[in-house]
Amino acid sequence: MTATVEDTFQRPVGELLRGWRERRRLSQLELANQVEVSTRHVSFVETGRSKPSREMVLRLAEHLDVPLRDRNQLLLAGGFAPIYTETSLHSPAMLAVRSALRRLLKAHEPYPAMVVDRWWNLVEANAGIALFTEGVAPELLTAPINVLRLTLHPDGLARRITNLAEIRANVLTSLQRQIISTADPELQDLYDELLGYSDAETRADQPGPAEVVIPMKVRHGEHELSLLSTIATFGTPVDVTVSELMIEQFFPADDATAELLREF
Repeated sequence: MTATVEDTFQRPVGELLRGWRERRRLSQLELANQVEVSTRHVSFVETGRSKPSREMVLRLAEHLDVPLRDRNQLLLAGGFAPIYTETSLHSPAMLAVRSALRRLLKAHEPYPAMVVDRWWNLVEANAGIALFTEGVAPELLTAPINVLRLTLHPDGLARRITNLAEIRANVLTSLQRQIISTADPELQDLYDELLGYSDAETRADQPGPAEVVIPMKVRHGEHELSLLSTIATFGTPVDVTVSELMIEQFFPADDATAELLREF
């Protein structure tokens, strides 16, 4: 059973902070040393014997690497107003961010590139992304388009990925790490859904001794394309929306794929 946002607000701030500390696998002593307060003070905050100031909540959240969205929830639970905005990408204030993203995506063509939010919903994409959407079930392309669902769904890109077991294992492992980092119940629901697509009899091969990264191999007509991907985020964001954006860029893993993508 997953916790709702309302449940989170109803829980004391100390209990929430203890949850984040345990999630980061830090002892009270280790956290106290980082924040430069006494272990007793950390203990009193977590048990509710001491009400932390706004500044202390933010200091603890910073050292616990709490996402901005969840820092706002900590502030609310502590009786303070949120300080991090959550601005729509379509607002005038986001014009510079949208323009930068579109220039980046356009410059990456003919190779695929996309921008996704915290839940892996598609925000922006370049023309190269058509390589992944070709031939998939129409319902998977109905907004909001979730790119992990699009990738692993049996009626999605999965039927054209020739090393599907490896890619599925990689996606699920990465998503599990994200869930541990954020404690996001929506991501947990997505993980459970994706796990349901798995074939219990299919096992990913172990990487060979010469491999340094696992490429995604995709059939395109009579060709097989081999692609590597990187994920980037904005540096020093102070807005929730911007902090959660991820830019995934795909690169050819060999010369043959590079040539084919240029031709396409």
